Order: sequence, then C-alpha cells, then structure tokens
Amino acid sequence: MKEIFKLEYVWLDGYAPEPNLRSKVKVIELDVDYESTEWYRNLDVSKCPEWSFDGSSTKQAEGHFSDCILKPVRTYFNPLNHTGTSSFFVLCEVMYPDGTPHSSNTRADVGHEEEDLWFGFEQEYTIMKDGRPLGFPENGYPEPQGKYYCGVGNGQVHGREFVDEHMENCLLMGINITGTNAEVLLGQWEYQVFSKGKWKAGDDLWMSRYVLQRMSENYGFKIDFHPKPVQGDWNGSGLHCNFSNKRMREVGGEEYFKSIFKAFESNHQIHIENYGSSNELRLTGKHETQSIDKFSWGVSDRGSSLRVPLSTAKEWKGYVEDRRPASNGDPYKIVRVISETLDLGAQLSSILDNMYSNVDTKNSPMRAAVKQNQEVEDDE
Repeated sequence: MKEIFKLEYVWLDGYAPEPNLRSKVKVIELDVDYESTEWYRNLDVSKCPEWSFDGSSTKQAEGHFSDCILKPVRTYFNPLNHTGTSSFFVLCEVMYPDGTPHSSNTRADVGHEEEDLWFGFEQEYTIMKDGRPLGFPENGYPEPQGKYYCGVGNGQVHGREFVDEHMENCLLMGINITGTNAEVLLGQWEYQVFSKGKWKAGDDLWMSRYVLQRMSENYGFKIDFHPKPVQGDWNGSGLHCNFSNKRMREVGGEEYFKSIFKAFESNHQIHIENYGSSNELRLTGKHETQSIDKFSWGVSDRGSSLRVPLSTAKEWKGYVEDRRPASNGDPYKIVRVISETLDLGAQLSSILDNMYSNVDTKNSPMRAAVKQNQEVEDDE
C-alpha cells in the first residue's frame, strides 16, 4: 500500500564563517508496511530520493551552473507536523552534480563513523526578543548576573515554556537530550545532547538547532548563537564538548590521559580555528574560561581549556570536557578535530609505553638520581 509523506529536507548553506540551516518540503508517495506499528515514526533514509536546489541562492554555486544535489543521510520524525500527513525531517549533505561532496560539506570531512567515540554537547544559546535578550528591559540592563543560573520564578528566568517544548520535540525525534537549564545570562539557556559516533553527534546537534529555529518562528523569538551576545560583565555562550573513547572509559590510566592532554596542547591552535568565530570575545580568561591563546587542563577546573571531572580523576577512567568550543561552532568540525587529536594522543601514549618497556626503570641511573634528589629535598 502507498501513503503520502511530507519530507522536510534540511541542509547547511555556504555562508561563512558559519553556515545557516536551510529547508524545503517534498511530498511523495511511498510504499508502507501497515503491519508494522512504527511505519509512521521511522523512515528508512534509502527511501528518500536525492533532490536538487538552487545553489546560487545559498552561496554554493554560480548562477550559470547553479544546481546542487541534496543527498539524504539521516531521517527524523517530525514532531512539529500537526496534520494527518506522515512527516519526517531529512538531513542532507550537499553534493556537486558529479556526486562529489561540495566544498561547504563539512560532514564529508568527518571520515568514517566511530560508534565507540561518544560526545556530549552542551549547547548554550540566547533567546532574543525585540533585539535584546529575553527578559532584558527596553532600556538599560537587568540586575547583574548571579541569580539567573538555574533560576526559578518570574523575573529570574524567561522562556521556560519554549525550552521545555524544544526538549520534548527533540526526544520525540530520537535525539537524546539529557537535560536543560537556565544559564548565567538572563535569557540564555543550555541543553545537553548525548550521541554515540561522530556523524550521529554532528547530525543530532544540527537537527536540534534546526528545531529550535523552526519553533522560534511561532514564538516571535530570534535564536542567537553568538559566543558573546552581550558585551561587558556578562557570560558568553559556549558549546562545551564532553568526549570519551572506549580506552578512556574502560582502560584509562593517568599516563594515557596525560598523553591526551599533551596532544590537545600541541594542537591547541588547530582546535581554536575549528571551534567557531568570534570566540576571542568569549575566551578571555574570565567568566569560567581560559584565555584563547593559552592551554591548560585541570581537575574540576572550569577556568581551564580541558576540565577533568572528579569522577574521571578518581580512577582516571571516563570522559573529559573541552570548554573551548563557541556556541556557534560547527559540530562536524569539532568532532573531527577531537577525533584526530585523540589519535595523536594514542600515538604519544604508545611511544612512551615502548620507551619505558625497553628500560629497566627500577635500576636506571635516572631513577637513582631522582631518588637521591628526593632524599635531599626531604632532608631540607
């Protein structure tokens, strides 16, 4: 039997430094298995045809040869559709007409999927209304920040109904939202998304942003992902990224984690270049950040580049939080560079293991010198 489906194709345009989300709707007939109770909630992406669009209107092509191709890569149930028609969001990569990835297609640069690589994004954003953060007075500023974080009550928070509705919609889509909270700046909120795998992490975060933007149309809001939405003594907006691989979670070890930190320190500038624009306005060394031109790590230190949770440091097993990404960062770029730096950390760890395995550390001259040094210090 056939059923009418409304498919909302979603893609990223060619604007820089960050892309915008775009969409258009395709109505098609598809064969369905009515014996399955999930046909209206799940749609195999292979059933979604490729589609073209005018790339000259999205900074992805010239007018004389403007067709770009939308290649479906993942589908999500559409909770915003309130008609009787079955509807899905179809996330797409942008391709050239010859089938190769478009230069703006950062998803294609992620590489192969790694489901053992887990990510937890903390997406901060500011709800804007009439050109100012929700809750700000028409002229001037509200009371200084301090009581708005996780605040409760009229005047302490603004926009909770919108935030809760967004969370519920994401959960209906199959996006694993693990929590929400009001942030330090009035009108600023955060939600957390947990995903297993590089592609899944990037896909889920972009689609959670898409739903946020779509919902804002009904509320008359503007969603601001700028990392410093209000200048002055106000917190910026970040996209803290919690990450772990199988070895970090199951084997761990302090020396392995320190190899990871060394790799992240070596690649600090590469990370900054991939973590979002205008981030220098946020990473100042104030408001729970490390300076953009410095790298540091610390246990339970929210002023460091990498924060090691107490639960991880206890036995040196678990995850690490990268606090540098800006709220407007492209998650595909973020997961790619973190994955590459983790590979570098594994290489450093392996080199050190090989070095130490070939040395009799118990009787080495260096160990004896260190011991003698320690004895002198103790005497002093």
